[in-house]
Amino acid sequence: MQKRWVTKERGVPEKVQALAAALRIEPTLAELLVQRGIYTYEAAHSFFRPSLDALHDPFLMKDMDKAVKRIVQALKDNEKIMVYGDYDVDGTTAVALVFTFLQEIGHTNIDYYIPDRYLEGYGISYKAIDYAAEHGFGLVIALDCGIKAIEKVKKAKALGVDFIICDHHRPDTELPPAVAILDSKRPDCNYPFKELSGCGVGFKLIQALSKEKHLPFENIIKYLDLVVVSIASDIVPITGENRILAYFGLKIINSRPRAGFEAILKFSNIQRLPHEPTNGKVKTVDANIFNRELSISDLVFLVGPRINAAGRIESGKNSVKLLICETIEDAEALGIQINDFNTTRRDQDGQTTEMAMDQIKTEARLRNSRTTVVYHPEWHKGVVGIVASRLIETYYRPTIVLTKSNGLISGSARSIKDFDIYNAIDECSDLLEHFGGHTYAAGLAMKEENLNAFIERFEDIANRELTDEMMIPEVEIDLEINLNDINPKFYRILRQFAPFGPGNMAPIFRTNNVIDSGSGRIVGKNHLKLTVYHEQIRSEPFPCIAFQQGHNEEHIREGRAFNICYHIEENDFNNKKTLQLNIKDMMAAVENETKPAGTNESRN
Repeated sequence: MQKRWVTKERGVPEKVQALAAALRIEPTLAELLVQRGIYTYEAAHSFFRPSLDALHDPFLMKDMDKAVKRIVQALKDNEKIMVYGDYDVDGTTAVALVFTFLQEIGHTNIDYYIPDRYLEGYGISYKAIDYAAEHGFGLVIALDCGIKAIEKVKKAKALGVDFIICDHHRPDTELPPAVAILDSKRPDCNYPFKELSGCGVGFKLIQALSKEKHLPFENIIKYLDLVVVSIASDIVPITGENRILAYFGLKIINSRPRAGFEAILKFSNIQRLPHEPTNGKVKTVDANIFNRELSISDLVFLVGPRINAAGRIESGKNSVKLLICETIEDAEALGIQINDFNTTRRDQDGQTTEMAMDQIKTEARLRNSRTTVVYHPEWHKGVVGIVASRLIETYYRPTIVLTKSNGLISGSARSIKDFDIYNAIDECSDLLEHFGGHTYAAGLAMKEENLNAFIERFEDIANRELTDEMMIPEVEIDLEINLNDINPKFYRILRQFAPFGPGNMAPIFRTNNVIDSGSGRIVGKNHLKLTVYHEQIRSEPFPCIAFQQGHNEEHIREGRAFNICYHIEENDFNNKKTLQLNIKDMMAAVENETKPAGTNESRN
């Protein structure tokens, strides 16, 4: 697939040099900080050493005082509370967090509810409201959903059931008649940070409750492992307050994970280190207990899919059960079941992806479109979002994968850079029964008779908004460096830029005119393994891996020079750690080639 190499604008040289001098680091590293909006020693200190003291006061969030007052009253009256959440990772982690916290502070008249993906669908359901009323629940705390549930909350209110909504999705102009609505995206909410996950909003709620009840803040730090998994899986920006929550969440999940996470990690060959005698020395609280340090990527690819699998294949209740397990024995029993769900999920999304690919290849409309909208009534509703993401990897364009569920055509949407798929779907709202989501991911449902009109209008919107250049996937390059710039000290500081994710992606570097040492070859199904050096500056050779890039084998033959863009990472093989380059793309070199920052460059 053709890709565009786009190099970020360089920082103002005087600012870069001043920061490099203040921090006593290489200008290259200072440049990376300036690109991230960090210009002073103090800002760099906050970036590299996040502090829980820098978390915002939860009572800055609109309606937080109302939410806390209502919950405190429910606790005082021993009122029956339902903790309600969506069936995905963000929803189930949020439910586990709030449910466990309320139990811990002594409220036992409580239960949790996760809607059935197939029978009830996304968000607050009428079935759940009826269940709450029939079983005597006076208060429902809805997490990661509810911001658009106007009619449902009206019904609950008529039945004597109060709602507190904790959401992070975009609201409409009209809000549900809940006791309190916690959503920093509300236009009338002045909370300083707007990108919390659903579980993050739940954490702010228990932070506020702890403050109201004069409980030590230290008591709720242990819940940050749930928050970081939600941040990673829901792909929210890891900037601002999310960076602090993710930083400390990773410390907890690496040093003292809850039983449920440890059970999941066993299926990914992440094992506890053997116990070593301390010889009288106290082990540090944040010491890593696993055979390697877990990162945001591990949570995205190893933990998140397994938690999600329960809701995709059977019920998200199984995920909550796992996350609130108190013993590793109970967690391992549930972990086996959830891992089996994940295996089933992989099989189903593989089959569905193959069918969707065939549809694209055989239908002229799909071959020549700026969008992908595919539909089959028998596809499993639990995997359509994953399939949409996979299709974008091959056909880079806004994608919607639809199936039939409860008499409606419903599914998931995923987008590409610079195309707000939520806004596009909103322009089609008159054709839909309901929808919701974010800039790059959404869910929707419609009557079957509206499908063709929706496809046509969605395509028209994409034609209006997307240029030819935007339809080419972009590799955003932070800096061009020489291989000699890379050394253990450089990498040691680079690691401290983590946790990486949206808003603070792992830096991608470019190096021109490298040559393969002659060992380059295809390994596995379609990966390139090679060793490159920079002949012009007589650099040391660097081992490289290029996943899914067997098609680039031509660049490493016959000693020809080529350009690479890559992450720098550490490879741990046979207990020996070495630096390697994880190549994202490569292209043939052009003699005496230089490309100024901020320019685009495409290759086939």
